[in-house]
Amino acid sequence: MSASQPTVVVPADAGLLPGKRVRLGDPVPMRLDSGAELGPFEVAYQTYGTLNADKSNAILICHALTGDHFVAETHPITGKPGWWEMLVGPGRPVDTDRYFVICSNVLGGCLGSSGPKDIDPATGQPYGLSFPVITIGDMVRAQKLLVEHLGIEKLFCVVGGSMGGMQVLQWAVAYPESVFAACPIATAARHSAQNIAFHEVGRQAIMADPNWRGGNYLLEATRPEAGLAVARMAAHITYLSQTALHRKFGRNLQDRKAFTYGFDADFQVESYLRYQGAAFVERFDANSYLYITRAMDYFDLAADAGGLLADAFRPGGKTTPVRFCLASFTSDWLFPTSESRAIVHALNAVAANVSFVEIETDKGHDAFLLDEPEFHQVIHGFLEGCAEHRGLTVRRRAR
Repeated sequence: MSASQPTVVVPADAGLLPGKRVRLGDPVPMRLDSGAELGPFEVAYQTYGTLNADKSNAILICHALTGDHFVAETHPITGKPGWWEMLVGPGRPVDTDRYFVICSNVLGGCLGSSGPKDIDPATGQPYGLSFPVITIGDMVRAQKLLVEHLGIEKLFCVVGGSMGGMQVLQWAVAYPESVFAACPIATAARHSAQNIAFHEVGRQAIMADPNWRGGNYLLEATRPEAGLAVARMAAHITYLSQTALHRKFGRNLQDRKAFTYGFDADFQVESYLRYQGAAFVERFDANSYLYITRAMDYFDLAADAGGLLADAFRPGGKTTPVRFCLASFTSDWLFPTSESRAIVHALNAVAANVSFVEIETDKGHDAFLLDEPEFHQVIHGFLEGCAEHRGLTVRRRAR
């Protein structure tokens, strides 16, 4: 066990979101990739299903940029279904009758885990930009402490898409003996220049909002809602495909039969994006958006392996023991199939156990969150094979 073991479990109360919380990095703080230390800090998480006697059936779900730990239940803020209820739940591909599923809000987030909107115990005021910059590696270190707190030595599988897929890869590289299987979905081993550029547009939109106040908006009782909404609008475009946008909106007008010859939302697609932006600011913190996008930008799995991705999967000169299943989507231009193939080629170069599928769809990057039966079958089949190898049996539901 690490020296930075949790000492206090903090239950949710009326002033907080529902769910589980644990305080980590106390008394020994967690060292970050930046060289800074953080501790104590809190991690908010949810669990589904039952951990078996030998604690061998745990699956960790890693969420994407604007996701959270409410995977398979009604969201406490939006009232919408869990973001991966199609994949996670009783009888689903990630079957909570069989597996113990864990998902935590990432470090730097704003839905329960410590981040820039939380109170700095040293000052009694919100951290703001004094919160240390975090990386994907730091997010995974915090998750590792959580998993240790739960008494789990080895995860059966780690699953995640997009930024969640980056966390999955980081888990497999940083803790290969603590992960039996890994499913990185619609992701990459490093963030591309194009994706960094999109993130910078969003960050600049937030920082250009006069209500951002140099990151101190909570102290000044303001919120950079306009900037955060624009950041979300720009990002949301990248999650869709041209075909999906055309099919859903085309050039259809919004509640009118002719142009207004002004700058209102004449087109349905404009109205849709404005809605997405307005809804997003109700559940997300602007500074967290800065921090988490920066963490994605810094991600480069090969960097600590001398620049050769294959070596990242060869710890101590030995082939990684982790079993991999990668999935990409044909219309995803944010994390195109070529990014997944690069990871597969690196794994093949070290003779790792890897399977790969490219799903035919026109739904874009967000396809991993949507109703894609072939994708769900792939996850189900991979987990079934791994479960058989591990000797996991089905836990029947009580009738």
